[in-house]
Amino acid sequence: MITILRPGQAPLKIEFILIDFEGTLALDGRVHPKAKDKINLLSKRTKLFVFTTGEKTLVEERLRKVNAEIVYVAESEASRQKLDLLRQLGPGKTVSIGNGADDAVMIEEAGLGICIIGKEAAAGEALRRADLVVTNILDALDFLLKPLRQKATLGK
Repeated sequence: MITILRPGQAPLKIEFILIDFEGTLALDGRVHPKAKDKINLLSKRTKLFVFTTGEKTLVEERLRKVNAEIVYVAESEASRQKLDLLRQLGPGKTVSIGNGADDAVMIEEAGLGICIIGKEAAAGEALRRADLVVTNILDALDFLLKPLRQKATLGK
């Protein structure tokens, strides 16, 4: 479990992290090696899930040696399937990270929703519903790993 510090509010006790693959974790289908390392660090304290609509062999190859469960979702039902897993795990103990329109509801309902505006851009709906906005996956993962960043950003 990781604790998200929110001065002026109760801390969040996070047990799960949900991450979208396309455009969020991966850029043009590739995952930054440092992102893999940070996910493996987080996996020592939380359970991670990576959502993808991508081709199974490619995604599994890209996430080899990454301690996260890959969840395949149908493109036409991605938003609902992501939300279903979030609700099953418990929104109050989950961080959701995404950038697409199909991530917006998952981002909004999570205890902490993070939108990434990266090189592949971000859907306006995901941006509007986020608690936190960053420019790349490394910053999002570092935010979860480094409590001083949480205090500076989430304090009221």
